[in-house]
Amino acid sequence: MSQFFIEYGLFLLKAVTIVAAIIVVVGVVAAAGRKASHEGLEIESINKKYKSLANELRQAILNKAEKKKDGKENKKLEKAEAKESSSRPRSFILDFKGDLKASAVPSLREEVSAILQVATAQDEVIVRLENHGGVVHEHGLAASQLARIRDRDIPLTVCVDKVAASGGYLMACVASKIYVAPFAILGSIGVLAQIPNFNRLLDSHGVDFEQVTAGKYKRTVTMFGENTDEDRAKLKEELEDVHTLFKTAVSKYRPNLDLDKVATGEHWYGSMALELGLADEIKTSDELLSDLSADRDLYSLSFKIKQPLQKRLMSSVDGALEKADAAGWRRRFESRLPR
Repeated sequence: MSQFFIEYGLFLLKAVTIVAAIIVVVGVVAAAGRKASHEGLEIESINKKYKSLANELRQAILNKAEKKKDGKENKKLEKAEAKESSSRPRSFILDFKGDLKASAVPSLREEVSAILQVATAQDEVIVRLENHGGVVHEHGLAASQLARIRDRDIPLTVCVDKVAASGGYLMACVASKIYVAPFAILGSIGVLAQIPNFNRLLDSHGVDFEQVTAGKYKRTVTMFGENTDEDRAKLKEELEDVHTLFKTAVSKYRPNLDLDKVATGEHWYGSMALELGLADEIKTSDELLSDLSADRDLYSLSFKIKQPLQKRLMSSVDGALEKADAAGWRRRFESRLPR
Protein backbone atom coordinates (compact mmCIF):
# COMPACT_ATOMS: atom_id res chain seq x y z
CA MET A 1 0.00 0.00 0.00
CA SER A 2 2.82 2.40 0.87
CA GLN A 3 4.34 1.79 -2.55
CA PHE A 4 1.04 2.80 -4.15
CA PHE A 5 0.99 6.11 -2.27
CA ILE A 6 4.61 6.79 -3.19
CA GLU A 7 3.92 6.19 -6.88
CA TYR A 8 0.71 8.19 -6.70
CA GLY A 9 2.56 11.07 -5.03
CA LEU A 10 5.20 11.07 -7.74
CA PHE A 11 2.50 11.02 -10.41
CA LEU A 12 0.70 13.92 -8.73
CA LEU A 13 3.95 15.90 -8.48
CA LYS A 14 4.64 15.39 -12.18
CA ALA A 15 1.10 16.42 -13.07
CA VAL A 16 1.33 19.60 -10.99
CA THR A 17 4.71 20.41 -12.55
CA ILE A 18 3.33 19.97 -16.07
CA VAL A 19 0.26 22.10 -15.33
CA ALA A 20 2.43 24.82 -13.79
CA ALA A 21 4.71 24.79 -16.84
CA ILE A 22 1.71 25.09 -19.16
CA ILE A 23 0.37 28.04 -17.14
CA VAL A 24 3.75 29.78 -17.31
CA VAL A 25 4.01 29.25 -21.08
CA VAL A 26 0.45 30.49 -21.65
CA GLY A 27 1.18 33.53 -19.49
CA VAL A 28 4.35 34.35 -21.44
CA VAL A 29 2.54 33.93 -24.78
CA ALA A 30 -0.32 36.13 -23.60
CA ALA A 31 2.09 38.81 -22.37
CA ALA A 32 3.99 38.67 -25.64
CA GLY A 33 0.75 38.89 -27.61
CA ARG A 34 -0.20 42.09 -25.82
CA LYS A 35 3.01 43.80 -26.86
CA ALA A 36 3.00 45.97 -29.97
CA SER A 37 -0.04 44.58 -31.77
CA HIS A 38 0.48 47.32 -34.34
CA GLU A 39 3.31 49.49 -35.59
CA GLY A 40 3.44 53.25 -35.80
CA LEU A 41 3.72 56.55 -33.96
CA GLU A 42 1.33 57.22 -31.09
CA ILE A 43 0.82 60.84 -30.01
CA GLU A 44 -0.93 62.13 -26.90
CA SER A 45 -1.59 65.72 -25.90
CA ILE A 46 -0.43 66.09 -22.31
CA ASN A 47 -2.31 69.41 -22.00
CA LYS A 48 -5.60 67.68 -22.90
CA LYS A 49 -4.78 64.86 -20.50
CA TYR A 50 -4.28 67.30 -17.63
CA LYS A 51 -7.52 69.14 -18.50
CA SER A 52 -9.45 65.88 -18.68
CA LEU A 53 -8.17 64.77 -15.26
CA ALA A 54 -9.02 68.15 -13.76
CA ASN A 55 -12.52 68.07 -15.27
CA GLU A 56 -13.16 64.59 -13.88
CA LEU A 57 -12.13 65.72 -10.41
CA ARG A 58 -14.24 68.88 -10.59
CA GLN A 59 -17.27 66.89 -11.70
CA ALA A 60 -16.80 64.64 -8.69
CA ILE A 61 -16.54 67.39 -6.07
CA LEU A 62 -18.78 70.22 -7.39
CA ASN A 63 -22.48 70.54 -6.62
CA LYS A 64 -25.11 70.57 -9.36
CA ALA A 65 -25.11 74.34 -9.89
CA GLU A 66 -21.32 74.52 -9.90
CA LYS A 67 -21.10 71.66 -12.40
CA LYS A 68 -23.46 73.46 -14.77
CA LYS A 69 -21.48 76.69 -14.54
CA ASP A 70 -18.17 74.84 -14.95
CA GLY A 71 -19.49 72.99 -18.01
CA LYS A 72 -20.49 76.25 -19.72
CA GLU A 73 -17.10 77.81 -19.03
CA ASN A 74 -15.30 74.75 -20.44
CA LYS A 75 -17.37 74.87 -23.62
CA LYS A 76 -16.50 78.54 -24.12
CA LEU A 77 -12.82 77.78 -23.66
CA GLU A 78 -12.96 74.85 -26.08
CA LYS A 79 -14.67 76.97 -28.76
CA ALA A 80 -12.10 79.74 -28.33
CA GLU A 81 -9.22 77.27 -28.55
CA ALA A 82 -10.74 75.63 -31.65
CA LYS A 83 -10.92 78.97 -33.49
CA GLU A 84 -7.35 79.95 -32.68
CA SER A 85 -4.37 78.06 -34.04
CA SER A 86 -1.85 77.61 -31.27
CA SER A 87 1.33 79.62 -31.69
CA ARG A 88 2.81 78.43 -28.41
CA PRO A 89 6.14 76.62 -28.41
CA ARG A 90 5.98 72.82 -28.20
CA SER A 91 7.59 70.24 -25.97
CA PHE A 92 7.91 66.71 -27.31
CA ILE A 93 8.11 64.12 -24.52
CA LEU A 94 9.79 60.75 -25.00
CA ASP A 95 10.02 57.89 -22.52
CA PHE A 96 13.08 55.66 -22.52
CA LYS A 97 13.14 52.72 -20.13
CA GLY A 98 16.48 51.02 -20.59
CA ASP A 99 17.61 47.44 -20.19
CA LEU A 100 20.98 45.71 -20.53
CA LYS A 101 20.76 45.74 -24.34
CA ALA A 102 19.05 49.15 -24.66
CA SER A 103 16.36 47.38 -26.67
CA ALA A 104 14.22 50.54 -26.86
CA VAL A 105 16.71 52.14 -29.29
CA PRO A 106 14.79 51.14 -32.48
CA SER A 107 11.73 53.01 -31.18
CA LEU A 108 13.87 55.93 -30.01
CA ARG A 109 15.48 56.43 -33.42
CA GLU A 110 12.03 56.57 -35.09
CA GLU A 111 10.72 59.01 -32.48
CA VAL A 112 13.74 61.28 -32.91
CA SER A 113 13.46 61.14 -36.70
CA ALA A 114 9.80 62.17 -36.52
CA ILE A 115 10.53 65.08 -34.18
CA LEU A 116 13.41 66.39 -36.31
CA GLN A 117 11.03 66.70 -39.26
CA VAL A 118 8.84 69.27 -37.47
CA ALA A 119 10.68 70.74 -34.48
CA THR A 120 12.18 74.22 -34.50
CA ALA A 121 14.65 75.97 -32.22
CA GLN A 122 11.67 77.30 -30.21
CA ASP A 123 10.55 73.78 -29.42
CA GLU A 124 12.23 71.31 -27.09
CA VAL A 125 12.53 67.58 -26.48
CA ILE A 126 12.11 66.12 -23.01
CA VAL A 127 13.25 62.56 -22.32
CA ARG A 128 11.99 60.82 -19.20
CA LEU A 129 14.88 58.44 -18.70
CA GLU A 130 15.09 55.33 -16.55
CA ASN A 131 18.18 53.27 -17.27
CA HIS A 132 20.52 51.16 -15.12
CA GLY A 133 23.04 50.80 -17.97
CA GLY A 134 24.31 47.74 -19.81
CA VAL A 135 26.11 46.84 -23.03
CA VAL A 136 28.50 49.60 -24.13
CA HIS A 137 27.85 49.81 -27.87
CA GLU A 138 24.06 49.59 -27.46
CA HIS A 139 23.95 52.48 -25.01
CA GLY A 140 26.45 54.39 -27.11
CA LEU A 141 23.97 54.18 -29.99
CA ALA A 142 21.16 55.35 -27.71
CA ALA A 143 23.24 58.38 -26.70
CA SER A 144 23.95 59.06 -30.39
CA GLN A 145 20.21 59.25 -31.09
CA LEU A 146 19.87 61.98 -28.47
CA ALA A 147 22.94 63.73 -29.90
CA ARG A 148 21.02 64.11 -33.18
CA ILE A 149 18.68 66.47 -31.32
CA ARG A 150 21.52 68.53 -29.84
CA ASP A 151 23.25 68.71 -33.23
CA ARG A 152 20.14 70.39 -34.66
CA ASP A 153 20.27 73.06 -31.92
CA ILE A 154 16.98 71.90 -30.45
CA PRO A 155 16.95 72.12 -26.64
CA LEU A 156 17.14 68.67 -25.07
CA THR A 157 16.09 68.02 -21.48
CA VAL A 158 16.48 64.76 -19.58
CA CYS A 159 14.41 63.98 -16.47
CA VAL A 160 15.64 61.26 -14.14
CA ASP A 161 13.01 60.21 -11.62
CA LYS A 162 14.65 56.91 -10.62
CA VAL A 163 18.02 56.05 -12.14
CA ALA A 164 20.43 56.98 -14.92
CA ALA A 165 23.58 55.04 -14.19
CA SER A 166 26.51 53.88 -16.32
CA GLY A 167 25.14 53.65 -19.88
CA GLY A 168 22.08 55.48 -18.60
CA TYR A 169 24.21 58.45 -17.62
CA LEU A 170 25.99 58.24 -20.99
CA MET A 171 22.57 59.05 -22.44
CA ALA A 172 21.61 61.64 -19.81
CA CYS A 173 24.78 63.71 -20.15
CA VAL A 174 23.91 64.56 -23.78
CA ALA A 175 21.08 66.79 -22.54
CA SER A 176 21.20 70.57 -22.43
CA LYS A 177 19.73 70.31 -18.94
CA ILE A 178 19.29 67.40 -16.52
CA TYR A 179 16.50 67.39 -13.92
CA VAL A 180 16.77 64.81 -11.18
CA ALA A 181 14.42 63.68 -8.42
CA PRO A 182 15.80 64.02 -4.87
CA PHE A 183 16.50 60.29 -4.47
CA ALA A 184 17.22 59.38 -8.08
CA ILE A 185 20.53 57.66 -8.78
CA LEU A 186 23.09 59.17 -11.16
CA GLY A 187 26.67 58.40 -12.12
CA SER A 188 28.40 55.03 -12.18
CA ILE A 189 30.77 56.37 -14.83
CA GLY A 190 32.82 53.22 -15.12
CA VAL A 191 33.17 49.94 -17.01
CA LEU A 192 32.66 46.43 -15.69
CA ALA A 193 33.33 42.92 -16.96
CA GLN A 194 32.32 39.84 -14.95
CA ILE A 195 33.15 36.41 -16.33
CA PRO A 196 32.76 33.11 -14.43
CA ASN A 197 35.48 30.53 -15.02
CA PHE A 198 34.72 26.80 -15.03
CA ASN A 199 38.22 25.57 -15.87
CA ARG A 200 38.91 23.87 -12.51
CA LEU A 201 35.47 22.24 -12.52
CA LEU A 202 36.03 20.83 -16.01
CA ASP A 203 39.54 19.72 -15.10
CA SER A 204 38.31 17.90 -12.01
CA HIS A 205 35.91 15.90 -14.23
CA GLY A 206 38.57 15.13 -16.82
CA VAL A 207 37.14 17.47 -19.46
CA ASP A 208 39.60 19.23 -21.75
CA PHE A 209 38.76 22.61 -23.33
CA GLU A 210 40.24 23.43 -26.72
CA GLN A 211 40.21 26.91 -28.21
CA VAL A 212 41.83 27.81 -31.52
CA THR A 213 42.24 31.44 -32.58
CA ALA A 214 43.98 33.43 -35.28
CA GLY A 215 45.28 36.69 -33.86
CA LYS A 216 47.08 37.04 -30.57
CA TYR A 217 44.24 38.80 -28.79
CA LYS A 218 41.23 37.34 -30.59
CA ARG A 219 40.22 35.86 -27.23
CA THR A 220 41.80 36.74 -23.88
CA VAL A 221 39.86 35.92 -20.69
CA THR A 222 37.65 32.88 -21.24
CA MET A 223 34.93 31.06 -19.30
CA PHE A 224 36.28 27.54 -19.85
CA GLY A 225 40.02 27.78 -20.44
CA GLU A 226 42.78 28.59 -17.99
CA ASN A 227 43.26 32.35 -17.78
CA THR A 228 46.72 33.85 -17.48
CA ASP A 229 47.91 37.14 -16.00
CA GLU A 230 48.53 38.32 -19.57
CA ASP A 231 44.91 37.58 -20.47
CA ARG A 232 43.66 39.55 -17.48
CA ALA A 233 46.01 42.44 -18.19
CA LYS A 234 44.75 42.67 -21.77
CA LEU A 235 41.12 42.70 -20.66
CA LYS A 236 41.93 45.38 -18.11
CA GLU A 237 43.57 47.44 -20.86
CA GLU A 238 40.47 47.12 -23.03
CA LEU A 239 38.23 48.20 -20.15
CA GLU A 240 40.43 51.24 -19.51
CA ASP A 241 40.13 52.19 -23.20
CA VAL A 242 36.34 52.03 -22.99
CA HIS A 243 36.41 54.03 -19.75
CA THR A 244 38.44 56.72 -21.51
CA LEU A 245 35.85 56.87 -24.30
CA PHE A 246 33.11 57.12 -21.70
CA LYS A 247 34.83 60.01 -19.93
CA THR A 248 35.49 61.79 -23.22
CA ALA A 249 31.80 61.59 -24.15
CA VAL A 250 30.73 62.93 -20.75
CA SER A 251 33.26 65.79 -20.80
CA LYS A 252 32.08 66.82 -24.31
CA TYR A 253 28.60 67.66 -23.03
CA ARG A 254 29.45 68.56 -19.44
CA PRO A 255 32.91 70.13 -19.65
CA ASN A 256 32.83 71.56 -16.12
CA LEU A 257 32.66 68.16 -14.43
CA ASP A 258 35.59 67.09 -12.29
CA LEU A 259 36.08 63.70 -13.94
CA ASP A 260 38.71 62.63 -11.43
CA LYS A 261 36.01 62.89 -8.77
CA VAL A 262 32.94 61.55 -10.62
CA ALA A 263 34.37 59.00 -13.10
CA THR A 264 35.24 56.47 -10.41
CA GLY A 265 32.33 54.11 -11.03
CA GLU A 266 30.49 55.45 -7.97
CA HIS A 267 26.85 56.57 -8.00
CA TRP A 268 25.14 59.38 -6.11
CA TYR A 269 21.62 60.35 -5.13
CA GLY A 270 19.93 63.46 -6.52
CA SER A 271 21.07 66.21 -4.14
CA MET A 272 24.68 64.99 -4.08
CA ALA A 273 24.64 64.51 -7.87
CA LEU A 274 23.56 68.14 -8.14
CA GLU A 275 26.47 69.30 -5.97
CA LEU A 276 28.92 67.35 -8.14
CA GLY A 277 27.54 68.82 -11.36
CA LEU A 278 26.05 65.57 -12.66
CA ALA A 279 22.62 67.26 -12.72
CA ASP A 280 21.35 70.83 -13.02
CA GLU A 281 18.21 71.03 -10.91
CA ILE A 282 16.21 69.01 -8.39
CA LYS A 283 12.77 68.48 -9.88
CA THR A 284 10.64 65.49 -10.86
CA SER A 285 9.33 65.08 -14.39
CA ASP A 286 5.77 65.56 -13.09
CA GLU A 287 6.65 68.95 -11.63
CA LEU A 288 8.44 70.01 -14.81
CA LEU A 289 5.61 69.06 -17.18
CA SER A 290 2.99 70.63 -14.93
CA ASP A 291 4.93 73.90 -14.91
CA LEU A 292 5.50 73.86 -18.67
CA SER A 293 1.87 73.10 -19.55
CA ALA A 294 0.86 76.68 -18.70
CA ASP A 295 2.93 78.14 -21.54
CA ARG A 296 3.70 75.28 -23.93
CA ASP A 297 1.89 72.58 -25.88
CA LEU A 298 3.09 69.21 -24.63
CA TYR A 299 2.99 66.09 -26.81
CA SER A 300 3.98 62.59 -25.69
CA LEU A 301 5.38 60.45 -28.52
CA SER A 302 5.82 56.68 -28.62
CA PHE A 303 6.77 54.58 -31.64
CA LYS A 304 5.45 51.03 -31.41
CA ILE A 305 7.28 48.33 -33.35
CA LYS A 306 5.39 45.20 -34.30
CA GLN A 307 7.53 42.14 -33.66
CA PRO A 308 7.12 38.49 -34.66
CA LEU A 309 5.84 36.14 -31.96
CA GLN A 310 9.22 34.44 -31.46
CA LYS A 311 10.90 37.76 -30.75
CA ARG A 312 8.09 38.81 -28.43
CA LEU A 313 8.48 35.55 -26.51
CA MET A 314 12.22 36.11 -26.16
CA SER A 315 11.52 39.70 -25.13
CA SER A 316 9.30 38.40 -22.33
CA VAL A 317 12.09 36.11 -21.13
CA ASP A 318 14.60 38.97 -21.33
CA GLY A 319 12.15 41.13 -19.41
CA ALA A 320 12.07 38.61 -16.59
CA LEU A 321 15.86 38.59 -16.48
CA GLU A 322 15.92 42.39 -16.49
CA LYS A 323 13.53 42.45 -13.53
CA ALA A 324 15.89 40.14 -11.67
CA ASP A 325 18.78 42.47 -12.51
CA ALA A 326 16.78 45.50 -11.37
CA ALA A 327 15.94 43.66 -8.16
CA GLY A 328 19.68 43.29 -7.61
CA TRP A 329 20.06 47.05 -7.94
CA ARG A 330 17.23 47.60 -5.47
CA ARG A 331 18.73 45.23 -2.92
CA ARG A 332 22.08 46.94 -3.34
CA PHE A 333 20.66 50.41 -2.69
CA GLU A 334 18.07 49.45 -0.09
CA SER A 335 20.80 47.84 1.99
CA ARG A 336 22.30 51.31 2.42
CA LEU A 337 19.12 52.88 3.77
CA PRO A 338 18.83 53.26 7.54
CA ARG A 339 16.70 50.62 9.21
